[in-house]
Amino acid sequence: MTTVTSPGTITATITATIARELGVGEQQVAATVRLLDEGNTVPFIARYRKEITGGLDDSQLRTLDTRLTYLRELEDRRATVLAAIEEQGKLTDDLRAQILACTTKARLEDLYLPFKSTRRTKATIAREAGLEPLVETLLGDCTTDPSDLASGYVTEGFADAKAVLTGARAIVLDEIATDADLVGEVRERFFGTGTMAAGVVEGKENSPEAQKYRDYFEFSEPFTDLPSHRILALLRGEHEGVLQLNLDPGDDTVYQGMIADARGLAPRGDAADKFRAECVRYGWRTKLQISSGVDVRMRLKEKADAQAVEVFARNLHDLLLAAPAGQRATLGLDPGYAHGVKCAVVDSTGKVLDTAVVYPHQPRNRWSESSDVLARLCARYNVELMAVGNGTASRETEKLAREISDTVSAATGTRPTPVVVSEAGASVYSASELAAEEFPDMDVALRGAVSIARRLQDPLAELVKIDPKSIGVGQYQHDVNQVMLAGGLDDVVEDAVNSVGVDVNTASAPLLRRVAGISATVAENIVRYREEHGAFASRRQLGDVPRLGPKAFEQCAGFLRIRGGSDPLDASAVHPEAYPLVRRITDRTGVDVAELIGNTRVLSTVKPADLADATFGVPTVTDVLAELEKPGRDPRPEFRTAALAEGIEKVSDLTPGMVLEGTVTNVAAFGAFVDVGVHQDGLVHVSAMSDKFVEDPHDVVRSGQVVRVKVMEVDVERQRIGLSLRLTDEPGQERAKKGSGGGRGPRGERGERGARNERGERGGRRGGQGNRGGRSGGRQSSGRQGGQQGGQAGGSMADALRAAGFGH
Repeated sequence: MTTVTSPGTITATITATIARELGVGEQQVAATVRLLDEGNTVPFIARYRKEITGGLDDSQLRTLDTRLTYLRELEDRRATVLAAIEEQGKLTDDLRAQILACTTKARLEDLYLPFKSTRRTKATIAREAGLEPLVETLLGDCTTDPSDLASGYVTEGFADAKAVLTGARAIVLDEIATDADLVGEVRERFFGTGTMAAGVVEGKENSPEAQKYRDYFEFSEPFTDLPSHRILALLRGEHEGVLQLNLDPGDDTVYQGMIADARGLAPRGDAADKFRAECVRYGWRTKLQISSGVDVRMRLKEKADAQAVEVFARNLHDLLLAAPAGQRATLGLDPGYAHGVKCAVVDSTGKVLDTAVVYPHQPRNRWSESSDVLARLCARYNVELMAVGNGTASRETEKLAREISDTVSAATGTRPTPVVVSEAGASVYSASELAAEEFPDMDVALRGAVSIARRLQDPLAELVKIDPKSIGVGQYQHDVNQVMLAGGLDDVVEDAVNSVGVDVNTASAPLLRRVAGISATVAENIVRYREEHGAFASRRQLGDVPRLGPKAFEQCAGFLRIRGGSDPLDASAVHPEAYPLVRRITDRTGVDVAELIGNTRVLSTVKPADLADATFGVPTVTDVLAELEKPGRDPRPEFRTAALAEGIEKVSDLTPGMVLEGTVTNVAAFGAFVDVGVHQDGLVHVSAMSDKFVEDPHDVVRSGQVVRVKVMEVDVERQRIGLSLRLTDEPGQERAKKGSGGGRGPRGERGERGARNERGERGGRRGGQGNRGGRSGGRQSSGRQGGQQGGQAGGSMADALRAAGFGH
């Protein structure tokens, strides 16, 4: 009997499978699995155990961990299935071999299906009534009329020949539905050659909620061509009662032929041909077509979820690692009209110094009064930055901030710099339990202004306080598998925090909780210990924190920074376990630690191979030397803001041909959204990103990046803006583009299979309304983020714009 696979156990098959999938050695996989089973975290393994893993990076480690879980679950399920079939006395050598050869859970369940203990079915009842001999006769060389044969099997529950034949057919249908090989073949053909068709639900054509789905009113596309965002758009449209979806498998006769061949039901020219034909037809229509359709939906949803989570994760990673403005006094402005502009001043450490609410905009229009209040706040607290939230009334408030900047500069000689900041998720934080604990006596609206100010100073430290799903840089994040989404985003946050490192003497509990090896309880204990005993003087002192044991210390110590402590190495990413290595370097060079740090001239003379031994291999020595050269280096880019154009405050202010600076707010599979300061993000379609073929927009831009774009088309009525990163493009220009236009993608496909209009299909240019997850009343993303990727095949900017939602 096969034994259950549990953490700590890894079979040779699992090792080989993962190694093959990752393209690495089996020994690397086995060693990494041991580290994971010992409770080591991915950031720790990636950074401090390179000798053991052979240098696997955090992405490879995450994939390995995910596949390990799946394959172990498969092994456990395999053991359960084998035991269950063996207990029934039906486990043949051939069946055992097939089960042991399974590489997916779906295939395993197909093989197990005939042996599952199920409720009594029509087939069960027919077998209990003794109709199996009749089935054997009917499926053999039958020379007698089936009705005459059936008359001899009339019994309780089967009152006449017709009922008997129906029972016999139920037995055949059951055998068809539980034929693992047949089910698998039909399912794969269904998915590989079938098509998703969509139409509008009758009576919904002109409803307001249906308009965002109107390009799916007459839609058809092969399952294998559907990108993730379109799948999610179609499913959302169906869920909202606007779209009716149909899974078209293709020619029914092909599938019926597969069933007939597999089960010996092909016509023979005898008396039972009609019975066999009915079994084939019913077997397809009532069994395999239905089960295959369910499987297709599941596979499409899983594919869409996985790709959507990946897009969200990459955007979140870029946003978390956006350039910090640094420790500078900041005035946070949360714009609004009737409810006013909420204001909060924080010092260089993020501590709240003052708050206010002003009403410069309609309906109160107290512009001068508001300007005076904010100017006084800036002068009193030596404000260096003004963080303006990008929601409702953002541009008007930014204009006020610029005026204040001039006023303060004339009076004090110091000019506070206005910066527009994404406020996505700020309202979620404001109303959270964490915000209530941090600011129990502060109005909810003012907490948002504090968050806006702090996220300019240090985006990572502030954004970790918000549920990643609420930050709003994904596509259809509310439609995907929420467990998968939460897990993927948590991994991104953990990797981002640990790549930057955390100052243990200033970090909040939510930030500390994201450090490798630190639980929520330990994070709270660190903050409490710091409050009771003062700042940590060394990493060794962390051992005094309740519940921070040796294992947790091993995992977290290298990612925690202590600046100005007793040991200068405590401010670096050098792990305490490598301190003896540094002492060896100081002995070899004759330079003490304080002088060695940052001393490129001395460090360049040290060869990693000369210091490597059984404890510290070349990768570790190399990392230590690099860290000593630039200790505590921040991987984030230098702080820079977009210079928004004066007088361009709404979509109607834009004209084609304008070149503007803006900030990338979101990157989707079909392009990127850019904030150019008009309360409506413009879309740079993937086909307008480069002269070269662009397979993934993330290869060109990232969330938070400042870019220059040209306005290609403006649709004021529908509030849509078409942009291009190619500043040489001209609006309306017919331009044959390389790769991302008329060029060819992988396998000779044009662009992203974009020329679907050639097949007479509308292609579903847009899905459901894009939702950046921003605050209510905030700026919406131009176009539909569920949009079609495929405008690449048009060969012109006009085609790209049509693909992005213009000209319909």
